[in-house]
Formats: sequence, C-alpha cells, structure tokens
Amino acid sequence: MGKKPMTLAEKILAQKVGKEYVEPGELVEVPVDLTLANDITGPLAIKVFESTGINQVFDPEKIALVMDHFTPNKDIKSAEQVRICREFARKHKITHYYEGGSCGIEHALLPELGLVVPGDVVIGADSHTCTYGALGAFATGVGSTDLAGAWLTGKTWFKVPETIKFVYYGTLKPWVTGKDLILYTIGDIGVDGALYKAMEFTGEVIEKLSMSDRFTMCNMAIEAGGKVGLIAPDKKTLAFVKKHSTRKPLVLKPDKKANYVEIREYDVSKIDPVVALPHLPSNVKPVKDLPKIYIDQVVIGSCTNGRLEDLIIAAKILKGKKINPNVRCIIIPATPKIYKEALKKGLIEIFIESGAIISPPTCGPCLGGHMGILAKGEKAVATTNRNFVGRMGHPESEVYLASPAVAAASAVVGYIATPEELGL
Repeated sequence: MGKKPMTLAEKILAQKVGKEYVEPGELVEVPVDLTLANDITGPLAIKVFESTGINQVFDPEKIALVMDHFTPNKDIKSAEQVRICREFARKHKITHYYEGGSCGIEHALLPELGLVVPGDVVIGADSHTCTYGALGAFATGVGSTDLAGAWLTGKTWFKVPETIKFVYYGTLKPWVTGKDLILYTIGDIGVDGALYKAMEFTGEVIEKLSMSDRFTMCNMAIEAGGKVGLIAPDKKTLAFVKKHSTRKPLVLKPDKKANYVEIREYDVSKIDPVVALPHLPSNVKPVKDLPKIYIDQVVIGSCTNGRLEDLIIAAKILKGKKINPNVRCIIIPATPKIYKEALKKGLIEIFIESGAIISPPTCGPCLGGHMGILAKGEKAVATTNRNFVGRMGHPESEVYLASPAVAAASAVVGYIATPEELGL
C-alpha cells in the first residue's frame, strides 16, 4: 500500500510533526519557524508572556516585531505601544525588531527580508499572516495569547484543516489582476465560504501570476474565512527566495490524488475588473455594471497591494494625468525598499505631479488608524482588504475594495472606473 496522498497544507504539517501523514480534524502540536506581532498585538502578547514569570523566549531569532500599524506614532497611546515592544525586544535581544526607517508593512517586509521560505510554519498576531502562503508556507493568524504561548515553547497547536482546491484557467482580460481574482472568488463563496479551511490556489493562471499577485491572493484568504491560503512553490517562488533569503526552502507539493473537500474552477476569461462594495469583501460586482459612484478618497497601498508592481500599475495610469480635484489620493509604498525602488524608477515623481499624497510605509488608513481617515458620508476606493462598517473611519463612511488599476483610474475620473474609461 502506497503513502496516503495529501494536500499541501497536510504535507507541511505532517513534515513538521514528523509523521507520514496527517488528516483533517486531527490535532497536532507543531514547532514554529517564525512568530510575528505588531504595535497593536505585540503589547498584549508581551503582557501575557510576562505574567508567566518566565524570563526567556524560545528563540530570539524566530520572533519578529514590526511597528507598522499606528506608526510613525500618531499619538501618545501609539507611542506607548511601540515603547513596550521596543523594551521587550531589547530585553530579550530580539533579532528582528523593526521600527522607524527599517520598518515596513509586516506582510510585505518579512518576505522581502527573506524571513519566510517554502515549508515554514508561521504564526502571527495579525489575521493577514496568511499572506506567506504565496511562498508555500503554512502561515496563519493567531490571538496574542497563543502567540505568547509560542514565545514560551516554540510550538503551537492546530486542527488540521480540510482543503478547498481553486483552479483558475483561461486568459486574463486587460487590467485584471490577482486582486480581481481573489475578490471574485470571495464574492463566489462568501466571507465564510472557506471557514477554517486551507485554500489551495492552482491552475495555469496561478502559474503565470507574478509573486506580487500571488501574495495578494493569499493575503485575502482570511476574508473568506480561510485558515491558510496556499500556492505550491515553483520556479518563480524559488527565484524570489533565492533573491531574498539565505535559508534553504523545503519544497512540498500536493499529491495528485489528495482528498479535497471541494474543487472549484474558474474561467478567468469571464472575469472583469471588480470592486467589493460596502460592507463586505464578498459584495463583489464588475465595475462595468456599476452606476457612477462618486468618491472622496483613494488609497493605494497596504499589505494587499503596496508592492512595487502595484505602484508601477498605478503610475502607468496616473502618468501625465491629474487627480480629480474632488479626490484625495494617498499612495503608500509598503516598505522602505519599495519606496526607494519607486523613487529610482520615477514613480514617486509621477505620483506627486499627478497631485497624489505619498505616505511613509504604514498600515495607516486600512484599519482606520491614521493617514487618511474618512469623515461621515465619505466614500473611498482602496486597494486594502476589508471594507466593514467604520473600517476606515466614520461608521457612515464607505470603502470599496479594488485593484491598483481600478483605484488609480477612479482617482483621475472621480468615480469608480476602470483604466479603459481613460482610453488605456
């Protein structure tokens, strides 16, 4: 009898616990390769950790503290949060503490620094930790208490998730990106359509996607309730890892006869640029089917779409054009390196000449933190990942989720639009 076929999620967990196979529903205690917290969730985990009276973390090189949410510090409370994390990092000699000029949005920064490679198990006190699934890592968000437990023991426990396989085939239409694919998928299955399940993204279209688009898709797995979003490592993945990391990747792929709880297929040639209307990421409509929805703000950035490729798309659309006088357009490079590359390529100059506002790397407006809060009744198009009630400011404001292409075009015309309305 041959080995039991497994999905990618099952393979990673089985390898980590040293078993031939694991099955959905099984409880496993797993050693972690990296743990993550930020300036909001870090202090909570630190409080729990210190309450135990234990004075040593399991491994100071496997903890990352990234001060990205309310930074540069927007007020006294946010400064205090950062101070707590800074002092903890100094006390325990945490290698990967990022603040100030070294800091970027965590889920763009850590892959860029080579801290995550294929086959890793990563937990973070941030729900979008699932982003690293684009590298073939089992990466998921946890609560601050669970994180503190991992800081003590180096381990955490999971219930092995069932896996849904998503197969994408066909040819992408102009201006359709990974953001459109994941929004379309969430619109199809709903915000609980993959509840505590692994979402395995496959097919010829995924193979052709850039790493940037893959990160975007895995980033939003949580918006469908997914435990993880995963893409099997390939040549593009390994090229990215070779460029950014000195660590050796563990390349695992799902077995052809693996057992999936569901398989869903999408012909991408039928998918147009989309937006998610308020107040759910699943309230998805093609832009072409919308009436003119006039807007007050555009945000291009975040852990979903603040990478260099996203900024290049925005610059293509904004070059030689002006931001609509009724719109504030805020552009947020996700890391200092991305900011520097954008500067080298002349993108920042294009943005400034168009009338956009350039922010330092920060999560900022995505969570209603700072750098672009909405007033009552205001509408924003954002390349972020959530559009719940009050997400970006006033409870009576509205957020429309979109790709950088749709966001940039909307900033120019003043209402939700695709680049085709600009003749592009």
